[in-house]
Amino acid sequence: MCDLTVGFDVSGPTISHHLRVLREAGLVDSERRGTWVYYWPRPANLRQLAALLDAATPVPA
Repeated sequence: MCDLTVGFDVSGPTISHHLRVLREAGLVDSERRGTWVYYWPRPANLRQLAALLDAATPVPA
Protein backbone atom coordinates (compact mmCIF):
# COMPACT_ATOMS: atom_id res chain seq x y z
CA MET A 1 0.00 0.00 0.00
CA CYS A 2 2.77 2.44 0.80
CA ASP A 3 3.95 2.33 -2.79
CA LEU A 4 0.48 3.38 -3.97
CA THR A 5 -0.14 6.23 -1.57
CA VAL A 6 2.43 8.46 -3.28
CA GLY A 7 0.53 8.33 -6.59
CA PHE A 8 -2.89 9.23 -5.19
CA ASP A 9 -4.40 12.14 -3.33
CA VAL A 10 -6.16 9.93 -0.75
CA SER A 11 -5.12 8.40 2.56
CA GLY A 12 -3.65 4.93 3.08
CA PRO A 13 -6.80 3.61 4.76
CA THR A 14 -8.88 4.78 1.78
CA ILE A 15 -6.59 2.92 -0.61
CA SER A 16 -6.78 -0.18 1.60
CA HIS A 17 -10.57 0.00 1.57
CA HIS A 18 -10.73 0.20 -2.22
CA LEU A 19 -8.22 -2.62 -2.65
CA ARG A 20 -10.38 -4.75 -0.36
CA VAL A 21 -13.45 -3.95 -2.47
CA LEU A 22 -11.55 -4.87 -5.66
CA ARG A 23 -10.38 -8.12 -4.02
CA GLU A 24 -13.92 -9.01 -2.93
CA ALA A 25 -15.12 -8.31 -6.49
CA GLY A 26 -12.50 -10.73 -7.83
CA LEU A 27 -10.58 -8.10 -9.81
CA VAL A 28 -7.38 -8.35 -7.78
CA ASP A 29 -5.80 -11.02 -5.63
CA SER A 30 -3.67 -10.53 -2.55
CA GLU A 31 -1.22 -12.27 -0.29
CA ARG A 32 -0.17 -11.23 3.19
CA ARG A 33 3.55 -11.47 3.93
CA GLY A 34 4.19 -10.38 7.49
CA THR A 35 2.75 -6.90 7.90
CA TRP A 36 2.65 -6.26 4.13
CA VAL A 37 -0.14 -7.19 1.74
CA TYR A 38 0.80 -7.63 -1.91
CA TYR A 39 -1.87 -7.12 -4.58
CA TRP A 40 -1.91 -8.07 -8.25
CA PRO A 41 -4.55 -7.91 -10.98
CA ARG A 42 -6.57 -10.91 -12.13
CA PRO A 43 -6.30 -10.39 -15.91
CA ALA A 44 -9.06 -12.80 -16.97
CA ASN A 45 -11.59 -11.15 -14.65
CA LEU A 46 -10.49 -7.66 -15.73
CA ARG A 47 -10.89 -8.65 -19.40
CA GLN A 48 -14.37 -9.99 -18.66
CA LEU A 49 -15.30 -6.72 -16.92
CA ALA A 50 -13.84 -4.67 -19.81
CA ALA A 51 -15.91 -6.66 -22.33
CA LEU A 52 -19.04 -6.16 -20.26
CA LEU A 53 -18.44 -2.42 -19.99
CA ASP A 54 -17.60 -2.16 -23.69
CA ALA A 55 -20.86 -3.91 -24.59
CA ALA A 56 -22.79 -1.54 -22.32
CA THR A 57 -21.25 1.61 -23.83
CA PRO A 58 -23.66 3.32 -26.23
CA VAL A 59 -22.39 4.02 -29.73
CA PRO A 60 -22.24 7.79 -30.39
CA ALA A 61 -24.77 9.06 -32.91
